[in-house]
Amino acid sequence: MKKLYRSQKDRKIAGICGGLGEYLDVDPTIIRLMVIVFGLGTGIFPFLIGYIIGWFIIPERSDVS
Repeated sequence: MKKLYRSQKDRKIAGICGGLGEYLDVDPTIIRLMVIVFGLGTGIFPFLIGYIIGWFIIPERSDVS
């Protein structure tokens, strides 16, 4: 069973996009671009609040391979 974790090896700020990329088997750069477009489309403030909440809710992977 796959679980969503924040990435330790592919992170820019909190590792959320890197973790989503590992979970979905997609290049994290594509996810980062989609996050930027989504953030600009919905407004910066709601996106920023959601990202900070995700930062605290999504656990960090403890074993790096």
